[in-house]
Amino acid sequence: MPCVRGNVYEQRRAVRAMSVSSDQPDDELTIPRAAMNKMIKELLPNVRVANEARELILNCCTEFIHLLSSEANEICNQQQKKTINAEHILMSLDKLGFGDYRADAEAVLKDCKAMAAKKRRKSTRLENLGIPEEELLRQQQELFAKAREQVEMVEQQQWQMLQAQAAAAQQQQQEQQAIDEDEDYS
Repeated sequence: MPCVRGNVYEQRRAVRAMSVSSDQPDDELTIPRAAMNKMIKELLPNVRVANEARELILNCCTEFIHLLSSEANEICNQQQKKTINAEHILMSLDKLGFGDYRADAEAVLKDCKAMAAKKRRKSTRLENLGIPEEELLRQQQELFAKAREQVEMVEQQQWQMLQAQAAAAQQQQQEQQAIDEDEDYS
C-alpha cells in the first residue's frame, strides 16, 4: 500500500504546487505554530523536541491536511456536492490508505457532535436564568408599561410646551395688534 500513498501524495503535491500562487506566504498555509507547540507539549510533556523536529512535524501535518482535504474535495466534486462533509473526509482516509485512522476519526466526530449538541442546549438563556418563563413575561410586560408611561410623560410635556409657546405667541401677536392699533389712532 505505500506505493499507492506515495503516488497519490506526489500527484496531490504537484497539483497543489501548480494551484498555490507564489505570492502567498507560507504562514497562511500551515497550522499555527503555537497550536502545534501546545499539542506537542500535551502529548509529550516530559520530552524536549528540537525546533527542527517541531518544524518537520508542522510541515508533515500541513501536508497531511492538504492531501486529505484535496482528496475529500475530489470526492465531493465527484458526488456533485458543494460542501465537504465528514463522510467525504472519512472516505478520503480510506482512499488514501489511512483506513486505520477511520475509527479514531469517527470517534472524534461523534465527540464533536455531542459537544455541539450540548453547547446548543446550554446556549438557551431562559434555562440558564433559573427564572420561570411566566415571571420573565410578567417582568417584560412591566418594563413595557414603564416605557409607555415614560413616552406618554415626555409627549405630554412636549404638548404642554407647545401649548405654552402657542399661547405666548398668541399673546405677543395680540399685544402687537394692540400697539399697531394705538399707533393708527395717534
